[in-house]
Amino acid sequence: MNVLILGAGGREHAFSWKISQSPILGNLYIAPGNPGTAQCGTNLAIGVTDFEGIAAAIRRHDIGLVVVGPEEPLVKGVRDFIESQADLKHVGIVGPGAEGAQIEGSKDFSKNFMHKYGIPTAASKTFTKDTIADGLAYLQTQSLPIVLKADGLAAGKGVIIALTLEEAETALNEMLLDAKFGDASSKVVIEQFLRGIELSVFVLTDGENYVVLPEAKDYKRIAENDEGLNTGGMGAVSPVPFANAKFMEAVTQKVIEPTVKGLKAENIDYKGFIFIGLMNHEGEPYVIEYNARMGDPETEVVLPRIESDFLSLLIAASNGTLSEQKISILDQYAVTTMLVAGGYPEEYRKGDVLTGIDKVEDAIVFHAGTTSRDGDIITSGGRVMALTGTSNTLERAIQKSQKAAQTIQFEGKNFRRDIGLDVLRYGM
Repeated sequence: MNVLILGAGGREHAFSWKISQSPILGNLYIAPGNPGTAQCGTNLAIGVTDFEGIAAAIRRHDIGLVVVGPEEPLVKGVRDFIESQADLKHVGIVGPGAEGAQIEGSKDFSKNFMHKYGIPTAASKTFTKDTIADGLAYLQTQSLPIVLKADGLAAGKGVIIALTLEEAETALNEMLLDAKFGDASSKVVIEQFLRGIELSVFVLTDGENYVVLPEAKDYKRIAENDEGLNTGGMGAVSPVPFANAKFMEAVTQKVIEPTVKGLKAENIDYKGFIFIGLMNHEGEPYVIEYNARMGDPETEVVLPRIESDFLSLLIAASNGTLSEQKISILDQYAVTTMLVAGGYPEEYRKGDVLTGIDKVEDAIVFHAGTTSRDGDIITSGGRVMALTGTSNTLERAIQKSQKAAQTIQFEGKNFRRDIGLDVLRYGM
């Protein structure tokens, strides 16, 4: 089968790396891809929201399966567009339509969905510019800190944790009145702050059946000890120590099952990934958020732990035969360290030449924000490269990932040196 992956980041390189190992793969194409994905297949110069261009590529390259990486094309309806083409109805698609993608595209929709189907989550209310007075009054009833979330997609930056009432009031005014996050903050969800340890659980579903992929913990803050600004993710580790059989059974019963059944009850034909951001709050799982796709950099620690043929799982999800598949997970640890550009997550450097990639021997290199110029690999994004070490011990997986992070060089390089160390201290 010929496969087309949409996207250009570390997640899509990880998809490409894993799918390229499948014995049932024909040709692999990635749109638009990056220098890393070019090592696994053929890059196509097509943007992820160029739906006409994507449809033309499906026809030209006889694509049998489309795997959608990022959230933007899902929320904008890439699945619906492909399915609307009479000659492309045979094409399998991993990723929900626009209606299903609302679980990520609208925080208000996802919170209402959770409340409706009894899925444990923090208490919340949603406000608009017209109801801002009610929102300001509601803030005064909340205990600190207070969480404010832009309703729509805000490139991972639409969540504010206010430590004081004044901060919360300022944030609400900026989001609703000053359009701080553009249309994404035309609605704002004010949410109870939950204390605990976060983890990410990933589900692949065909709308009826599902498989649970390895869980992961990611690191959002730019600096060691979880200090500094929020980022798209500075690293990840899998497995997660407290996600034991008892906790994961609670996740399955209280979160995964009602989520899959709830989507079906809403007549949403959901075929694809459900990323469930969870909080372990006093031993119980609470949903922080849903995403309609795999996470990044979590994908880079999850896929190396999957022993099964990943392409077979994706095909089964796309055609409704996932009940016939079993997933096999390697009993190994995986740790990913993310190299980021100088200045990230604020204004950051671009165009710096990377060296030492060929010297990495004991880790998997996933390109994230890179491009090629005059034969060199150069930086083009804030998060530049994900380096994944795997081992039978967590300590060794950390060492492999960190050694690779030190080996690759570019001007302004930054990375966290404590990825996985908190998990190691937990007593794994």
